[in-house]
Amino acid sequence: MEISEMRSRLLAGLAIPALPLALDHARQWSQRHQRAVLRYYLDAGVGGIAVGVHSTQFEIRAPQHALFAPLLDFAAREMDAWLNGQSRPVLKIAGLCGQTDQALAEATQAVNYGYQAGLLSLAALNEAPVDTLLAHCATIAQTIPLIGFYLQPAVGGRVLPYAFWRRFAEIENVVAVKIAPFNRYQTFDVVRAIMEAGRDDVALYTGNDDNIIADLLTPWRVNGQQRFIDGGLLGQFGVWTQRAVELLEEIKTVRQQDAIPRDWLARNIAYTDANSAVFDAANGYRGVLCGIHEVLRRQGLLETIHGLDPAQTLSPGQAQELNRVCGAYPWLCDDEFVATHRDRWLSD
Repeated sequence: MEISEMRSRLLAGLAIPALPLALDHARQWSQRHQRAVLRYYLDAGVGGIAVGVHSTQFEIRAPQHALFAPLLDFAAREMDAWLNGQSRPVLKIAGLCGQTDQALAEATQAVNYGYQAGLLSLAALNEAPVDTLLAHCATIAQTIPLIGFYLQPAVGGRVLPYAFWRRFAEIENVVAVKIAPFNRYQTFDVVRAIMEAGRDDVALYTGNDDNIIADLLTPWRVNGQQRFIDGGLLGQFGVWTQRAVELLEEIKTVRQQDAIPRDWLARNIAYTDANSAVFDAANGYRGVLCGIHEVLRRQGLLETIHGLDPAQTLSPGQAQELNRVCGAYPWLCDDEFVATHRDRWLSD
C-alpha cells in the first residue's frame, strides 16, 4: 500500500482494534484462538489491526516468551489469508517500543512482515528530554510510516507538552497520532499542534477509551479551521468490535448534521461506563488486560483470561461490573454476531 493511499484511508476514519494475546490454560500461545480473534475483527469490518501494542502485552518481547516476531508474522499471514480475494484493504499496524536501537529493530521486522505503519510508544524514554524524544521519533520514521502515541501516565506514559507535538508534526513520515492521555487538556494539545502545523494529511485517532464518542463527534476548531478526530485506535474496540465499527459509521453520518442529537451524549457516557468495567478503572486499570480477555472468553473466542504475567487477573468485583454494563447497554454488545460465526472462526 502506497503511503498516499494509507493517508487517505486513515483520514476517512477507521475502527482499529488493539489485538489481545490468546493464551491457553498452560499460558502458552494459542494460535487457534489468536486466529479466531483476528478473523472476528476482519469480519466485523475493521479498517486495521494493531499488533504488539499494550493490549497484546509488552512482555511478548521478553526473552522467555520471544513472541514479538512470531506474533507479527502470524497475524500478517492470517489477515492476508482470511481477506484473500477481497478488495477491502486492512491496515497492519505494529506496536514499537524500547530505546532507539530496539524500536528501530522492531520497525525493520514489521516492514519485513508487511506492516504499513508503526505505533510508537515512548514509555521507555520517560525521563528523556523533548529533543531526544523527537530525534528518536525521526529516526524510526525513516524506516516505517509513524503513528504517534500519547499514552496516559496511569499505564506507563508521560505528559508530552504542546511543544513536543508541534515539532513532532514536522516529521514528514508521520501519518497519524493516537491520542490517549485520558485528559481533555492534553487531547486538545495534540489536535491544536497538528492543526497549527498545517498537517491536514496527518490523521487524528482517539485512544481515549474513556471518551470515545464525544471525541469523535466534537468539531475541533483552531484559528478559524475545523476538523474532526477521524477514527479510533483503541483497546475498547478489541471487544464488541462489530458494534464499534457500526458506531463509527453512524458517527461519521451524524457529523454531517448541523446539530448533534442529544441522545449521543447519553451514548457517550454509556460507552464510558462500559469501558470502566472492561478496563477496571476503579482499580487503577489493574484488570484492563483480563477485562478484555474476559469479554472475549465469554463469547467463546478466547480459552482463558490469562496474561503472560501469572499475577494478572480480574479485580474483585470486575466480573460483576461486566455483567452490569452488558445488561445496561445491550446495544453495545455483539454476542449474536459472534455466536453466528464463532465456529467458522475457530476452524482450521
